[in-house]
Amino acid sequence: MSRDQRRVVRELVGAHGQTYAEEAGIRLKDTPQPLYRLLVLAHLLSARIRGSVAVATARALHEAGLRDPRRMAGADWQERVDALGRGGYRRYDERTASQLGDAAELLTERWGGDLRRLREQADGEVAEVRRLLQEFPGVGPTGADIFLREVQRVWPQTAPYLDRKALQGAERLGLPSDPDRLLDLAGATEPAVLAAALVRASVDGEVARDTLDRSG
Repeated sequence: MSRDQRRVVRELVGAHGQTYAEEAGIRLKDTPQPLYRLLVLAHLLSARIRGSVAVATARALHEAGLRDPRRMAGADWQERVDALGRGGYRRYDERTASQLGDAAELLTERWGGDLRRLREQADGEVAEVRRLLQEFPGVGPTGADIFLREVQRVWPQTAPYLDRKALQGAERLGLPSDPDRLLDLAGATEPAVLAAALVRASVDGEVARDTLDRSG
């Protein structure tokens, strides 16, 4: 049984192990701009909208030049609405445009536009980082979890981070819901990659079916 589960994890990660940051074209580093772009992506992904739309919208915001908090806050509301619309994020575009502007102002005023300062304020405590992230307008528990799942790639002190959504993906695949057991099954796979793959299985039945088919 253990050998079968390892194969399930291997097939899942091999076929569906792309992080959402990678899909959005974010070259994640522990520097202000990529971390901010990840925060915006987490905000977009946390709405009840297809992940592909959120990813496309994150790209559209970047292409519009809204790639750091100063530019986001400095853009007018309609400019943000238009960029969101180009990404296909129309259902929530007006409210999200306001939230993005307010969040950018908060990040600039409180942490100098640098999410590393938020991490420092939390003294590296994951629960406190998660709480502080939820102070950004539009970033609730789901958005904070998305950010932490992805940022663990460059913030090793937050790793391993397998949240409820990732564990739901594990259950869907017949895998253990214990994070330590999942990490053992994944071997050398990065926790961020494992988490992203599990989340894709959780939200997309086709990913789960494909993985189970591949693993025989």
